[in-house]
Amino acid sequence: MLGLKLPTDPRWVNLAEKDLAEILTDHAYCEQKATTTCISLIQQYPERTRLVKELSPIVTEEWGHFRLVLAELEKRELELGAQRKDEYVNKLRSFMRGGGTRDERLVEKLLVSAMIEARSCERFRLLSLHINDDELKEFYHKFMVSEAGHYRLFIDLAKLYGGDDEKVMKRWQEYLDFEKEIMENLAVRGDRMH
Repeated sequence: MLGLKLPTDPRWVNLAEKDLAEILTDHAYCEQKATTTCISLIQQYPERTRLVKELSPIVTEEWGHFRLVLAELEKRELELGAQRKDEYVNKLRSFMRGGGTRDERLVEKLLVSAMIEARSCERFRLLSLHINDDELKEFYHKFMVSEAGHYRLFIDLAKLYGGDDEKVMKRWQEYLDFEKEIMENLAVRGDRMH
């Protein structure tokens, strides 16, 4: 369904569960960044009625997710650590085309968001299946379902504002190929969601 061309290294879940404070901290900041990305898109494209309508509830949902992760940290008597640079997202953004029309720039932003949601969904699925903590399995299953819906929404919005489904999906395939290269070259780290 997600179309990712390289699955996450199976060692990732084992590394992630070795220090739950680290993975939960990174997860919290990912949710915070997702919130601000949606807010930014609404601010930049207020005339895009469907975008505003569709992303407004996502802002609330993503901020709710941030709060859920904070509650999970508190429940486990863990502290929210410092935010770290997200090498994965920075590399994805480097692939965005500059210039072009306003709508072309919007499509690039939507495709990057779709890719981040797709990889997050895949990682949440792995945690929901393989982490050695039944409560966290259930916790991450809910996030997986949510991220799958967000991924689909960003693709649908890219098609809507891209004006040419075939062209948008061709660009999406380019993102999938590039993301595979990113994943091949990033170190497997258990303290990062991506």
